[in-house]
Amino acid sequence: MPHVGRGWRVTVRNGPRVTRHRADTLDAALELVERAGRDLAAGPGRDTVDLHVRSFTPQQQVAGRVELSGPRVHAGVDVRGDGAAEAWLGRVVRRVVAQEEGESPYAALRRAVASGSRRADP
Repeated sequence: MPHVGRGWRVTVRNGPRVTRHRADTLDAALELVERAGRDLAAGPGRDTVDLHVRSFTPQQQVAGRVELSGPRVHAGVDVRGDGAAEAWLGRVVRRVVAQEEGESPYAALRRAVASGSRRADP
């Protein structure tokens, strides 16, 4: 599903570092999302953060985020502090994409974006 004009944007957030990429097609953009997400997941994990009034385990922390944006699409993958990843859709309100049995978060994202379940946030 190619898009003429602006193309697809992929933004990778790894702590304070932000890198931006462009792709001409949705397939190429989704490849960038998966590659960046897997790179983030392979990086160092996070420790539990103790704020004295509340603690955040590595599973509760978003260590990195890969965002995909394009025509009528805003989606991405969050990589948790323990290396786990989860796909989501939405700009203002993020909705987690449920994974089907044996499906990776990246395959779930592809399915959700391709199925037309994407819609612009109000």
